[in-house]
Amino acid sequence: MENVVKAVTEKNLFSRTTSIQKHIHTDPETLWNILVDGEKYTKWNSTITYFDGQIKKGATIRLKSYLDEKRTFKLKVKELIEGEKLVWGDGMGKRTFDLKANDSGTLFSMSEKIGGPFFPLFAKMIPSFDEAFEKFVNDLENEAIAIEIKN
Repeated sequence: MENVVKAVTEKNLFSRTTSIQKHIHTDPETLWNILVDGEKYTKWNSTITYFDGQIKKGATIRLKSYLDEKRTFKLKVKELIEGEKLVWGDGMGKRTFDLKANDSGTLFSMSEKIGGPFFPLFAKMIPSFDEAFEKFVNDLENEAIAIEIKN
């Protein structure tokens, strides 16, 4: 299968960072519009089971992941550079989405760093994000393809 990607996780005592990159054969604008439309997250994204809020700088969003459906994550949109970069997070960590146009589409990158001084106490209770990241990028690519087919 072409363009199959795997997430990579780097661990140290006080933090963990999971990252993934995938070349998607569509323009950054299409991907950006998908990423900032919170209302549709649960329709295209198999990793998110609940989403509430608007994705705009300074706003608070709430979401649930299939990794822990009992917990609602309350996250602040910390950075938003139109068409290029989106960052949301809380006191424990942040997730960054980057889009870079190239000749044949867009290089999509996503990373999440979680940690802090008390991270070693509960690190083993946090599930791996690798599979969820891989699902996320594949779902994003499939949604982009579906949109292009409609247009």
